Amino acid sequence: MQIPGLTDRQRASLDRWAPRAALVHDHSWGLVQTTVLELDDPHHGRVILKAGGPEDHHLARELRAHRDWLQPWVRTGHAPQLLAADEGAKLLMTRFLPGRLVEGDPAQDAPDTYRQAGELLARFHSQHAQPSSNWNRRLAQRALSRLERPHRIDAACAAALRAEVRTWPERGEVALVPTHGDWQPRNWLVDDGTVRLIDFGRTALRPAVEDLARLARQDFARDASLERAFLTGYGEDPRDAGLWRRTLVSEAIGTAVWAYGVGDEPFEQVGLRQISRLLG
Repeated sequence: MQIPGLTDRQRASLDRWAPRAALVHDHSWGLVQTTVLELDDPHHGRVILKAGGPEDHHLARELRAHRDWLQPWVRTGHAPQLLAADEGAKLLMTRFLPGRLVEGDPAQDAPDTYRQAGELLARFHSQHAQPSSNWNRRLAQRALSRLERPHRIDAACAAALRAEVRTWPERGEVALVPTHGDWQPRNWLVDDGTVRLIDFGRTALRPAVEDLARLARQDFARDASLERAFLTGYGEDPRDAGLWRRTLVSEAIGTAVWAYGVGDEPFEQVGLRQISRLLG
């Protein structure tokens, strides 16, 4: 069977790894240059194949995550095992991880889902920490740069955002830890009550609070018991008021600008609403 969405080099790598693999399901979003395919292979069983396009940067980060940070989760069955990778071809293959997507499932409203997610994230964050003296400056530069790209943020709001960002401190030591980068129910699976984890294309060293930003704007905002359960699992609340505010503002700008750029209007509205809330 012909496997869709692959370059000739990617097909050649797949032919070496799993020459008799058959397509089961295409999980690709269609909004970014990443093809995500569920395959069935006589040797490996069910696998996930991820292939990046010419401008894709997620595959390299996902591969680094598998090599450097995911073992604590892989050992306990909470993250998929890497089977093969061709970094130059932007291709990797992992074992299939069983479960239903938490987003849209009744598990998205269950406090125990968030307690487990908090425990798993604490384990991930605790692997490593290193100080950064330029994180605040990088965060401000990123926010201002995004505001220069095409977007539909109201002019007055954009001006207020620029003014606020320019007041952010340039100095001050911040601890960076391994972060997932898109920590929310659309990247969690639930399998017989157990939460498992997928999609590591944004994994990088960042402040721990970055992994709480997307939960705060959606799941925590609609049900405070989910936030309490998450923090119980995590063991503490890592949110420092100043850095937390800066993180939320940067996240809101990034959401509105990125979603407009890829034509995802519902997600763009999430960012625009968050900006309105933050600006009062």
